[in-house]
Amino acid sequence: MPIRSLRSIVAGQPPATAATSATVYEAALLMKERGKGALLVLDGSKLAGIFTERDALFRVVAAGRDPTTTRVGEVMTPQPQSIHPDEPFVHALRVMHRGGFRHLPVVEDGRPLGIVSSRDALDSDLYDLRMDLELREPERE
Repeated sequence: MPIRSLRSIVAGQPPATAATSATVYEAALLMKERGKGALLVLDGSKLAGIFTERDALFRVVAAGRDPTTTRVGEVMTPQPQSIHPDEPFVHALRVMHRGGFRHLPVVEDGRPLGIVSSRDALDSDLYDLRMDLELREPERE
């Protein structure tokens, strides 16, 4: 089975992005329109953070904030972990598994190229990850 690079996964799929000044409402509309669970938050062309459905739910709705006046920059996850596009997809899955998150920005030379998520995994990738994790974990008695 060929090893898929992250570059091949994000190619031709421009990332959903918003400026730090965008409102949560505007970001939610964009996410709905694009069918995405996360978007990259930019300060100019630089990655400033990531805004996910969980951020909207926990940091806005559950906190009683108004999505029409709350800025994405106030409730995003700042400076998220990212990964280089030439890494294999299975490595991104390991990073997401270890970090307990489902979206990972793909960044090259400081420029965000896209986002990969656990949903991008095919059965073969998940199988490879499970086998790899089982080999790495110490046996339990």
